[in-house]
Amino acid sequence: MEYKDYYQILGVKKDASEAEIKSAYRKLARKYHPDVNKTKEAETKFKDINEAYEVLGDKEKRQRYDSLGSNWQGGAQFDPNQFSNMGFDFSQAFSGGNTQYSDFSGMGGFSDFFKTIFGDFASQYSTGGSSRSYSSYSNRASSQKTRAQQSESTAALDITQDLKLSVSDLMKDGPITVNMKSFEKCTNCSGPGSICPHCGGTGFVNENKALKVKIPKEVRVGQKIRLKNEGKTDNYGRKGDLYFKIDFYDKNYEINGTDLTKKLDITPSEAVLGASKEVQTPHGKITVKIPPKSNSGKTMRLKELGLPKKTGGFGNLNLKMNIVIPSDLTDNEVDLYKKLSELRK
Repeated sequence: MEYKDYYQILGVKKDASEAEIKSAYRKLARKYHPDVNKTKEAETKFKDINEAYEVLGDKEKRQRYDSLGSNWQGGAQFDPNQFSNMGFDFSQAFSGGNTQYSDFSGMGGFSDFFKTIFGDFASQYSTGGSSRSYSSYSNRASSQKTRAQQSESTAALDITQDLKLSVSDLMKDGPITVNMKSFEKCTNCSGPGSICPHCGGTGFVNENKALKVKIPKEVRVGQKIRLKNEGKTDNYGRKGDLYFKIDFYDKNYEINGTDLTKKLDITPSEAVLGASKEVQTPHGKITVKIPPKSNSGKTMRLKELGLPKKTGGFGNLNLKMNIVIPSDLTDNEVDLYKKLSELRK
């Protein structure tokens, strides 16, 4: 019986961590999944990958497997009788009187090598020391593996879309409406050239969706919001997820957490003499007093007029002074500026 090098199958070193083994398995499972890879060897490769992960992904099985030693690596012929002194009971593996292996068929069709090494794992679930039957263990393991494979295969159906939010969006208590356009395979026909009223024989359809998206308070740039089952749909009816990657865009405000900064244009005379100005904020219009002798760039902080916080209340609104020369100055006004300039000499 040929030794199977599970580390080589997954492409990892013998001292690989659990995370490295899991990562390698996911990449290979995605590459060789029969729904994705249609080559002849993909199915066999996929079974080997799952068998390797079944062992290396389990601490107890991995320890038992490692106990075989390096003498059996490299595709050598494996003789189980040489390991009888290591505590392995292979008698049931080759005898016809015990049919524990019948339950392994529900775990993905493992190889004879796997069954030989791990056959006694079956008996501990059906006799002594545990009230659980092996069949329930097998079914659970099979179910877990199926879910993992489904997760891998549907990952390719996920969509990531940028979502630019304004201050108005961030102020809403309820969900915002996001209009989405998508170009997907038609699931009502076999593809281009078909006689299909849904896609007109192109094999693809345009879809317009109006999605309701709840925006969390204190959402950050780069954060993702997941909408389950709103991704692509494959020919088997499986759906991926839609991820909105958050960005901010607002022509009136700079957004920094829950604080906002807004530019406030003032004239030179308002900057020198002070003034009262009406200002639009996310909470409505207010009147603010500009202090005399305000320089451009000076900031006024208005408490609780920013964005909502998770814990309640609001951030601050910062008004940044920006001195602007009026474009419609009269000749008399220009003369006054000249006289003022002479006084400053």
